[in-house]
Amino acid sequence: MLLLLYHEGPSTRGIFRRSANAKTCKELKEKLNSGDDVQVDGESVFVAAAVITDFLRNIPDSVLSSDMHGLWMEAVDTENRAHKIEAIKSLVNQLPEANFILLRHLFSVLHHIEQNSGVNQMNAFNLALCIAPNMLWLPSPTGPEEESRSMKKVAMLVQFLIENSAEIFGGDIASLFQRPDKKKSQISEDSVGKSMAFCLPGVFEIL
Repeated sequence: MLLLLYHEGPSTRGIFRRSANAKTCKELKEKLNSGDDVQVDGESVFVAAAVITDFLRNIPDSVLSSDMHGLWMEAVDTENRAHKIEAIKSLVNQLPEANFILLRHLFSVLHHIEQNSGVNQMNAFNLALCIAPNMLWLPSPTGPEEESRSMKKVAMLVQFLIENSAEIFGGDIASLFQRPDKKKSQISEDSVGKSMAFCLPGVFEIL
């Protein structure tokens, strides 16, 4: 599904912002949950975006790890860009390997979409507003004001990750979904699927 988003997302106006058919999303998730092979080539790119967003929303303690919430907020507040990148890279490398693999592929897709924002109208800021609520949340319940402040900072973090994905996740991030040959493409898809299955066992696997 990330592969579908990588290839079709950049040319799709409002990707991640426009809603998908709820019934279609539910049916697709049920198929994925059952372990059946699902062909997504003909699937709606909006459905793919909605299912991936739902997957992120249901990862226990969030893909960026709620236990590290305070550290992420400190990193966002770093004023010097080079120092901020190093601080964020350090935190990314502290995440479980499965989370890192998933984030690397996800931000490869988001950066690719952002690079074509003139067509799809989804720059890094707009993408961050749609994705951020599913990426990181406070480790314990708080009041609405604190939650609002936190979410604004998480959106800033996600925007920064999109805009600086190559420096944070590695310069070869742009090649993760390119298809030089079928074998390499399959390896990339398999690694994402295994990562997601490990991050959220028993829910569904997204290829």
